[in-house]
Amino acid sequence: MKLTKKSHACVRLEKDGRTLVLDPGGFTERDAAVGADAILVTHEHPDHFDEGRLRAALEANPAAGVWTLRAVADRLAAAFPGRVHTVGHGDTFTAAGFDVQVHGELHAVIHPDLPRITNVGYLIDDGRVFHPGDALTVPGQPVETLLAPVQAPWNKIAEVIDYVREVAPDRVYDVHDALLTDLARPIYDTHLGNLGGAEHLRLAPGASAEV
Repeated sequence: MKLTKKSHACVRLEKDGRTLVLDPGGFTERDAAVGADAILVTHEHPDHFDEGRLRAALEANPAAGVWTLRAVADRLAAAFPGRVHTVGHGDTFTAAGFDVQVHGELHAVIHPDLPRITNVGYLIDDGRVFHPGDALTVPGQPVETLLAPVQAPWNKIAEVIDYVREVAPDRVYDVHDALLTDLARPIYDTHLGNLGGAEHLRLAPGASAEV
């Protein structure tokens, strides 16, 4: 499976000639989802869900579908009947040849005064890749490649380190990193690499790796 990092929380997975895109939001490239056979969205926040990007991808490929939670699905389903699928914790499905399990229910706490929205994570192909969205969800089964949200208004590096330790993946790739400056990245690299207990890796937007 080929993993290509896009800006912020978005990644593209390619296998057997088919492409799955996760979280093509407003902080990622405008064409991040174009060419996708399937798109997964973890939650409704604009850095993960951009309606224009999804519509462009669905219009470019009439066979493409979207799997997401209800808050996002309700905004797309009428325009693309039969192609937008609502999912929640515990669901399993196959999208573009990828086997997917849904884990998690709520976004991480940003502040107690703010209501929590729904958030789901996606475990791909029996644990080869896990994207948790905006939560530190532990899927409860082995994970080879964890896409760790390294920096956000709702987390701190100690929590991310403990999260990596609890999931115990073979390797970690950074996502949710658009708010990090190049000056600060080595600090995160050092702490996650030294303390996380897993191989810590980072891809620049547009770069790829085999997972």
